[in-house]
Amino acid sequence: MLCRRLGTVDFESTLDAMKAFTASRTPDTEDEIWLLQHPPVYTQGLSGKPEHVLDPGDVPIIQSDRGGQVTYHGPGQWVAYVLYDLRRANVNVRQLVTLLEAAVVQVLGEWGIVAHGDPDARGVYVDGCKIAALGLKVSKGRSYHGLSLNVDMDLTPFRGINPCGYEGLEVTSIAKLLGSDCPGMGEVGEVLLRHLERLLPVPD
Repeated sequence: MLCRRLGTVDFESTLDAMKAFTASRTPDTEDEIWLLQHPPVYTQGLSGKPEHVLDPGDVPIIQSDRGGQVTYHGPGQWVAYVLYDLRRANVNVRQLVTLLEAAVVQVLGEWGIVAHGDPDARGVYVDGCKIAALGLKVSKGRSYHGLSLNVDMDLTPFRGINPCGYEGLEVTSIAKLLGSDCPGMGEVGEVLLRHLERLLPVPD
């Protein structure tokens, strides 16, 4: 599995690149994880409802082809896009989502944060607050999009939406939970990649 560290890139061009990569894949194409940050943006999933966008202010709203409702991306949040051949790995979509949640739970556990996934409201939570969101698109057995993990970011823009379509859902971040003990973005990113690589099955 190839891990690409892309820095800060805009959402729309990244979405186009994921679609192009997925469309051009062959049965032998290596799976990839793209680790990156986005400038401030709200993205609406395929089932997104306009009423969940409350007060976007100056933050752009972009329609996406992933599953789920509206979420926010911004600096200080790691996004991991998982370009993965599910058929080749003999993994279904539900299993992939569970594996992504497990990776985030294990990342947070390295800093003593007790977190869990929720099969009824996918994502990762700490004491009822959402710290990581998930959304996938699968085309011909191959996934793109992935997960976002709040590390050390301004959480205020989440107030402009019902995060993931849940009214009143509180969000949190590693920095909010750990304060001055929050690890650096680079360290968290590398730990996230390590756990994703370890948990995602890759055939020989």
